[in-house]
Formats: sequence, C-alpha cells, structure tokens
Amino acid sequence: MKQLNLFDQGLNLKPYSYPERLALLLGQDLDFTGKNHNHEWHNAHAFPAKFPPQLPAVFIEQLTDDGDVVLDPMAGSGTTVFEAYLSGRTAIGFDIDPLALLLTKVKTSTYDKRGVWSTYKKIMNTAQDWLKQSPLVCREMLRQRYDEKTMQFFDYWFLPETQIELFALVYAIERSCDLEYRALFQTIFSSIIITKSGGVSLALDLAHTRPHKARAVVRPDGTAVYGNEILQDPAKKRSFHVKRLRSVLEEFEKKCIVSFRQLTCTEAGQIRPLVSMANAQNLPLRDNSVDLIVTSPPYASNAIDYMRAHKFSLSWFGYPLETLSKIREDTIGGEATKNFPYQILPETAARIVDKISGLDSKKGAVLHRYYSEMTMVLREMYRVLKSEKAAIVVVGSSILRGIDTQTHQCLAEIGKRIGFIPVGIGIRRIDRNRRMMPVGHQVDRDSQIQQRMHEEYVIGLYKS
Repeated sequence: MKQLNLFDQGLNLKPYSYPERLALLLGQDLDFTGKNHNHEWHNAHAFPAKFPPQLPAVFIEQLTDDGDVVLDPMAGSGTTVFEAYLSGRTAIGFDIDPLALLLTKVKTSTYDKRGVWSTYKKIMNTAQDWLKQSPLVCREMLRQRYDEKTMQFFDYWFLPETQIELFALVYAIERSCDLEYRALFQTIFSSIIITKSGGVSLALDLAHTRPHKARAVVRPDGTAVYGNEILQDPAKKRSFHVKRLRSVLEEFEKKCIVSFRQLTCTEAGQIRPLVSMANAQNLPLRDNSVDLIVTSPPYASNAIDYMRAHKFSLSWFGYPLETLSKIREDTIGGEATKNFPYQILPETAARIVDKISGLDSKKGAVLHRYYSEMTMVLREMYRVLKSEKAAIVVVGSSILRGIDTQTHQCLAEIGKRIGFIPVGIGIRRIDRNRRMMPVGHQVDRDSQIQQRMHEEYVIGLYKS
C-alpha cells in the first residue's frame, strides 16, 4: 500500500493537535528521493551520512512558528541549523568537532560578495608570491610551522609538492583574511581535501571516513597518477590525477567560484544562530527553553569515523593530532571503554548488549557505552525541551557480530524511561547518491557495514 504523502499535497497540519501532527509526519514517505533541496550551500563540503534538508525542514515547518527555538545538539554539517535559520526560527547547534562547527557557522553567515572577491584575489596573489621562493625555503617554513608528528602525517598522505601548495594557501588565508572571511576560505580549503573521490591527498575514500593510501605512479608525460587498484581494473575507466605544481591552487580557484554562487542571501531581521562547541551530554542551555529538537546521532562503534577524515584538513589549520585524537575518543559511539561510567539500560538494550558481549566482550562494552551516552543525551534533550514539544531523532541501526543492535527500538525505550512519550518511528530508505555512505547500491549480505546502512529510522519523542 502506497503511503499518503501530505508533503506533496502541501497540506497544513496546524489544525491538528501537536501529537497528531507529529504522528502524521512520522507516517509520511520520509525518503525524499528525487526531491531537490532549497539551497545549494548544503553541498558546499562533503560530509558523510548527513540527512536530506527536507527532513528537518518539514518538522520545523509543521511543528514550530516564527522565532521558535530549534536545537540540534549534534549539529554535524549543520543541516538542521541551516534549515531553521532559513525558516526564520532561532537556531542553536552544538558539536565537539571543529570542522562541523566551521561548516555550520559558514552556512549561516552572510558575506558581502564584493568583499569575498577582493579577499579571494588577495589570497591567490599572496599564495602565488609565496610559491616563488625556492622549494627548500618553502619546505623549511612548512616544518617550522608544524610539529614532527603532524609532518609525519603530511609526509604519509600528501605528496611533497602538494604539501607546499596547501601550506601556501593556509599561509595566504591567515594573512589575507579578517575573521569574517577566514572561516569561509578555510571551508573551501577543506573541501578540496575531503571529497567524494580523489581530492588532493593520497587517500582514496576520505569522504567515507575510512581512508586508505593509494600508491602514486609517474607516467612518461610527467603526470602522477594514483589509485593503484583502479589502474589495475581498466573496466572502471577511471583514474585519479595529481598534476604538477599549481594544481592545488587550480582546484581551490574552481571551488571558490562555485562556492561564491551558493553564498547565503538572508533577509533583514533574521535571527543569527548560536553555533558553539559543547557536548550533547551536557548542554549549556536552560531547562524548558527549546521548542523543537531535530538531530542525528552517530552510529555505534565508530561505524562512521568522522574525525579520521576531518583531521586531514583540521591539521593544516594547526590542530595537534593529539587534540583531534582526544575529540575522536570523546565522540558518541567511540570505542574507548576503560573506566567508562556505564548506565543501567532498559530491557531491550540490556538484552542486546548481553547477547553481543557473549560473542565479543569488547563489542558488547562498546555498545553499552553507546547506549549509556545516548541515555545522557536524551536526558539532556528532555531537560531543555519545553513541555508539549518534540524531539526528532534520526538513527541507523548497526550489525555487531551478526546481531542487529535495534538502535531505534532501544533509543525509543530509553527515551520512554526518561519521560518521553514515543509517538512513532518512521522508516526512510537512504538515497545513496545523496547520503554519501561508504558502500555500494547493492546490498551485500556478507558485508556488515552494508547491512546497517540502507535504511534509517526517524523517532518521534514527545514531552508531555
């Protein structure tokens, strides 16, 4: 039976009671396959597993009014915050990932395009002038800027000439931009490294967060080609190219031109979002201060390891690798379990954790950590949410040691114990072209990562 799609009919659900509206929304077709979003800035930077903008947009439209406070406590690439901002709501976003915060702030900032173009020209001129120095001088300045561990990371993942060009851009951005524009050009810089395919590093699948190194091969014409396994499979008819000097600047220039067309144009009087670093388990907000929460927690067991990819650009901005590793450890769904303050879980979650622990004690402990962390997150969400309002939690399940973690059922049960009323759980099939997940279109039953990433669940939690 085909689902009735109220979205396509453009119906207003406001005459219904709040719980009825929430239930109706959860019962709709939430796939949004083939639907175009309302702003290209959503595509400014690759980010794995971000949900379609239409998903938060419909809940924001139907469950809030102008000026209401919309929160995403795990903001990621800022989809919820940006949609709330465009809708005239008061948007708040928190995250502990510096790159996530950078992207969210840029999406919700306004820029004078003449100022942007002027700054861009300064950056390119400064970078070009810097590159006129001898390679030895450039290399020495590079090594003076970064510590030994970071340089080892660069030497492994970036060709020597690529390192010099990337540093030229970092150097130029820092010296040519005031704070207003620096975040924009850092975002564009990051987008030439973290891409769906290729990029300027030797990592083949950075946007999917599980990078592996490709071996560079120099052709007789001087072109360096990398992606050895691709070269060995002519049927794929693809190759990745690392051109000679100035290729990075060319990529940066292309990205700038595209990005400038996507810059947000806002209306006077729009409320600027609050975007800040904070852990979703300890939100810096007052009790009963939020009108709607729309968020998407990470997968359990670091199934999507954001920081493993994000450090490829954050390290160029001066973040020490040790700092980024600590952020990775603190990310919800991480694998460190030593001295972790576990929570007592409801029946379903406890049963699944025990079952997996019987097969693999480490995996069981990791899952127990995940549900413990999500207990703290849901408790905070309940605290800051106003009465008679809702939290929308978009999650994917995982397969650990052949067992489905039933994440949606477990989180609904945890939410109920905290005090939420689970109104319903919607199911949405993942559009693999848009979600940019690290698997193919065909379900491989022998692949655990494929088994857990072809659909996700939209949990509606109501605070009475």
